Amino acid sequence: MKIVVLALEGVFDTGLATILDAFTTANELSVLTPNPGQKFAVTIGGVRSDVLTAQGLRVPVTPLADCPLPDWVIVPAIGTKTPGPLQQALTREDVAEAATALRAWDARGVCIAAACVGTFLLAESGLLDHHEATTSWWLAPLFRQRYPAVHLDARRMVVPSGRFATAGAALGHIDLALWLIRQASPELAALVASYLIVDARPSQSAYAISDHLAHADPLVARFDRWARERLDQGFNLDLAASELATSKRTLARRIRDVLGKTPVAYVQDLRIEQAVHLLKTSDTSVEQIAGMVGYADGVTLRTLLRRRLGKGIREIKANY
Repeated sequence: MKIVVLALEGVFDTGLATILDAFTTANELSVLTPNPGQKFAVTIGGVRSDVLTAQGLRVPVTPLADCPLPDWVIVPAIGTKTPGPLQQALTREDVAEAATALRAWDARGVCIAAACVGTFLLAESGLLDHHEATTSWWLAPLFRQRYPAVHLDARRMVVPSGRFATAGAALGHIDLALWLIRQASPELAALVASYLIVDARPSQSAYAISDHLAHADPLVARFDRWARERLDQGFNLDLAASELATSKRTLARRIRDVLGKTPVAYVQDLRIEQAVHLLKTSDTSVEQIAGMVGYADGVTLRTLLRRRLGKGIREIKANY
């Protein structure tokens, strides 16, 4: 499999190194698999003759015109982690040139993958429109705002869609690399994961900080405060919209745009979050905690914790 890693100025060091190390490890370990001839030919390509990483390391790159026609192009992140600097970076000339190159590769049938902030670089090309994708969980509100035609699911770690594949935050680079290796050889991917000690992480949800996301929008932040103050009460969308001086439709749309879920689903997330906090930090009984977060009984809470977190009460307490 021929791969071009598209490295732009300020490329995220960990992302670039992780991708390169994963495929180098795969090449080294391929002799231990039923198909020992499986190899990955990786070229670092760029729109400039060389680039500086986010940490200031100089990386020589092959001009795109000199790169072999790849089977896959991978776009790693650039080293910006917050919306302001990211939006400024997306206006750069080399980003526009990279988008043009991605469209040219796509026209020739090349598959394209991106991880973390690299998903924004791919989305800038327009190629992700009407495709499913993921991105770094904390940047999901900005992604939805900039690319409304992309079907974003920021809960998932890796999302394949047609000839494209996207991966979530920072260390999602390793998940993406393993996914690509798996397309060639599931046995080799499992071996690489074992050697690098990488656990399966199908979802970003366990890492997302709901409060951080909520405060990306003033109305959603107000809804978040309103809901947290009433977790022990039944949820009523009409009442919420009325007390926040907005319409049900507007409130539901803004919550969906920012958080990627319905108001009811978000309130349930808050209830689970508070229940887990109380289980870890107090001696309050499960029955009492259930009432404090709006559930009828402890049986319901136990069922939801097992379904949503894959953990029971004892496991939650034991891991504290």
